[in-house]
Amino acid sequence: MNSKRATLTELTAFTTIVRHASFRAAADELAMSPSTLSHMMRGLEERLAVRLFNRTTRSVAPTQAGTRLFRSLMPILSELDAALADVDTFSSRPSGNLRINASESATQMMMQEIVPTFVERYPDVHLDLVTEGKLVDIVADGFDAGVRLAEAVPQDMIAVPFGTEGQFLVVASPAYLETFGVPRTPDDLHNHRCVRFRLPSGKMYRWEFERHEHSLKIDVPGPVTIDHMGLMVRAAIQGVGIAYVSADIAREALAKGELVAVLTDWTPPFAGQCLYYPSHRLVPPGLRAFVDIIKEVQRRSRHA
Repeated sequence: MNSKRATLTELTAFTTIVRHASFRAAADELAMSPSTLSHMMRGLEERLAVRLFNRTTRSVAPTQAGTRLFRSLMPILSELDAALADVDTFSSRPSGNLRINASESATQMMMQEIVPTFVERYPDVHLDLVTEGKLVDIVADGFDAGVRLAEAVPQDMIAVPFGTEGQFLVVASPAYLETFGVPRTPDDLHNHRCVRFRLPSGKMYRWEFERHEHSLKIDVPGPVTIDHMGLMVRAAIQGVGIAYVSADIAREALAKGELVAVLTDWTPPFAGQCLYYPSHRLVPPGLRAFVDIIKEVQRRSRHA
């Protein structure tokens, strides 16, 4: 037997530490003491003759070798979990953890009916929702599924649509429009104060418009940049400038008359949210149950 061979327990512990970026949090999930977990990792590093973690008193992060090992292990361990979960369907109800990565807007949408229905119907499944702005590799990062706009779903994934069509709107307060005028075309925005949006990647988002098969993107000017759409709505209500936000987030302010939508003929609806997961893997019972709930909620919505 190869003396360097790691056990499944050690590899699971290693990936758990990387996911949490913390020995203490990983130890809590694995139901062991931090000292035991630390000793286990030191033993693994000694047998492999390579350092897997850079540790300080305040933080822990994988080394280059640790990062490479983590990305290689996650698809394998995910497949193993799925295979065991598939066998488990013969003897029990769905159980265990279901990890889903989603945007904030998608999570809010799921919280309306999908998540409450799932939690009530499958109490043995722990639903771990990670809200993240950037698009991640769900397999490499240890997620069972992800949720994003249909246009952002990778082509090699199975996609399950839910909710309604999406739409972004250009909005401003009545007072702002009275003072500075109403933009009639997207190009008019160059002469306005706009609330700019910074993407999770750090890049500035260029506002997207489409009309009669003509599309364009504009890097708008503005006195303030924000990385949260809810705060962008608040800034627009306060008259800071014109904002470009999700219709769902602006709906309440529009209904109250605090905001007015402009350039609506340049912001048509588009395909909405999709839950997605790898097409080449066994579907865990918890994920299969979650997909069934999504489809059930969608049927009820259509009939309503």
